[in-house]
Amino acid sequence: MEQISARAWVATALGDPTAVLEQQTVPVRAPGPGEVRVKVAAFCVNLNDADVVRGRYVMMPLPPPFVPGMESVGVVESAGAGAEHLLGRRVLGIPVFAHGGFAEYAVVDAATTQLVPDWMSDAEAAALHYPFHLGWFALTERARLQPGETLLVHAAAGGVGSAVVQLGKALGARVIATAGGPEKVEFARSLGADVVIDYRNGGFADAVNDATFGHGVDVALDTIGGEVTTETFRCMGMNGRHLIVGYSSDITLDGQPIAMSPALYGNFSLVGVCLVYTNDPLGTRATLGFNWPSRADGQIAHRKLLELIAAGTVRTVVTEEIGFDDLPAAMERQERRETMGRVVVRL
Repeated sequence: MEQISARAWVATALGDPTAVLEQQTVPVRAPGPGEVRVKVAAFCVNLNDADVVRGRYVMMPLPPPFVPGMESVGVVESAGAGAEHLLGRRVLGIPVFAHGGFAEYAVVDAATTQLVPDWMSDAEAAALHYPFHLGWFALTERARLQPGETLLVHAAAGGVGSAVVQLGKALGARVIATAGGPEKVEFARSLGADVVIDYRNGGFADAVNDATFGHGVDVALDTIGGEVTTETFRCMGMNGRHLIVGYSSDITLDGQPIAMSPALYGNFSLVGVCLVYTNDPLGTRATLGFNWPSRADGQIAHRKLLELIAAGTVRTVVTEEIGFDDLPAAMERQERRETMGRVVVRL
């Protein structure tokens, strides 16, 4: 196996993606042990990629120049030791160290890969990856959501939120969703949310408490952080589980302390959610101090998610398919909160 060349979007400096991203031909190395090189067919636009390009993601800093892109879908064209069984297979997965995906070829961590069935398009596979795997892990493993419980989903018209609304309903929960503006409210309702609250009308806590007759919610999925997190504390019911999933309002909040007294006096739990599949969970804990699920766990989740999609119980939410050249503009629109569901880049 040899190094090859590929067209890619390169962050030539840290800053606005529309200003610092530049198309270049870059070398793509051969895959090492436990890695595969994928001929990329599609990937999604992620807010985290914009944060990395801007230099705001302090937990994952990258010095320029670098190729961003934290997920890839495509066919494995070469494989390192231990990953030969994936040769020629269509997969979705995370590029090594969560960057390098904005390119025609990407080196992907084989532990994160999942096979894509023939009946699923590349765009659907891209829209399946993070939203549904993350949502399934959050709801079933971390929150242990039960039928009949009430689930609050923030940013319900976004990539993760649009998946979690559907998964919550599939798991038998009553779903309360928040979204910004009439169009996104209707979008969340079309996905099956039982109650949708427009947070632009002045907060959401009072409306959530009214919708639960004062009891609060059993589970809240919080991908936003900041003031949304503290307001969500007011919505949590007895023995509730507040899932801390991300910081889309301000990624620099990642690593900052959270006041514990609301959970103490409210008798609810703050539950962290970080999803990366690994071949060696104990090794990851020993070296990084992180608790990550195993590749086997990911394969089980993937099978269950495909069963739900095949049955029509849930659906991937692709609202736009764009070309490779249009990526920076799409990142800008996502940062302005002008997108819904998943925007997929096709190569």
